[in-house]
Amino acid sequence: MNYRHAFHAGNHADVFKHLVLSRLFAMLARKEAPFAYLDSHAGVGLYDLA
Repeated sequence: MNYRHAFHAGNHADVFKHLVLSRLFAMLARKEAPFAYLDSHAGVGLYDLA
């Protein structure tokens, strides 16, 4: 399988994933207990979406 994340970055599924993660982090931040998040599929980290 030839998967290029740069081609898919910013599509509807990627945007939905980040929406869900941001809501989850907001809920976790309400608690006083610390939390950690490790993104094992982060890719390069910077993509030109224009």
